[in-house]
Amino acid sequence: MNKVMLIGNLTRDPELRYTTSGVPVCSFTIAVNRRFKTADGQRETDFFNVSAWRQLGELCANHLAKGRKVAVAGSVQTRNYEAKDGTKRTAVDVVADEVEFLTPREQGTHDAAQQGVPAGFTHVDEDELPF
Repeated sequence: MNKVMLIGNLTRDPELRYTTSGVPVCSFTIAVNRRFKTADGQRETDFFNVSAWRQLGELCANHLAKGRKVAVAGSVQTRNYEAKDGTKRTAVDVVADEVEFLTPREQGTHDAAQQGVPAGFTHVDEDELPF
């Protein structure tokens, strides 16, 4: 089974392109925080390239922007390519089957929700919880 589910924030505005046969594809990158902190107390972040095809791609291009939080469900694809310096590389991409917009469209780009804290809630460090 090849299934991945991610929740993260867009690192840049989505890019909508069309194949030569006219099929829309939207590409964007999301930053996903890891669940655990490192020994020095920092939380690491992974970056995933996402592709959404056809109507889903058009919806993503029309409703998403840099900083917005999304949930993506889809499959992982790998591809091999040769870099400009001649080294062989492998890229891992996510092909979205579902994308849920988690940041309300009417919110600006600098509110608390953009930083991962829903409106009306206060951020609490997990290390400060008594349980």
